Amino acid sequence: MLPLVLGAVWVIAAALVALLPMPRQIWPGLALLMMAPLLLIWIGATQGWFWTAFGAFAFLSMFRRPLIYFYRKANGLRVEDIRRGKI
Repeated sequence: MLPLVLGAVWVIAAALVALLPMPRQIWPGLALLMMAPLLLIWIGATQGWFWTAFGAFAFLSMFRRPLIYFYRKANGLRVEDIRRGKI
């Protein structure tokens, strides 16, 4: 049960970070981005695949823009359009 509670706390923390001005979102957002896979693995090990899939969907939904940005940057694609809110 603890991993699910921590997952809910993670979601609330991500929502609070989203309320911050953009320059102040970077470091807390990166910390949340790095914690998510570990938390999802823990949820999967203790609660099963359903809750892991639910958490992964929430994670990908909340962090789609940063993940697209890092994917494009890692593959040498243009990232300027993403910075302006266009894909």
